[in-house]
Amino acid sequence: MTDMTSNPPQRSHHGRRRSLEFKVYFATIFIVALPFATVSYLRDVGALRTLNLRGPLARAWSEADRTTPFIFSA
Repeated sequence: MTDMTSNPPQRSHHGRRRSLEFKVYFATIFIVALPFATVSYLRDVGALRTLNLRGPLARAWSEADRTTPFIFSA
């Protein structure tokens, strides 16, 4: 039996290579989503009366991260 604890297999250090086109689309969607995420954040802060929420930058980033691959999959 192989002992994997003393000599584990090497992981690949490079992730997905993002093309320039992907980065441009991502940045554009991020910039467009930022005002909407800010309004949504402020609405949630007012309704829930807490600051323990994901901020507008994180919300816009996740929206761009969801939308951009969807565009490239079509």
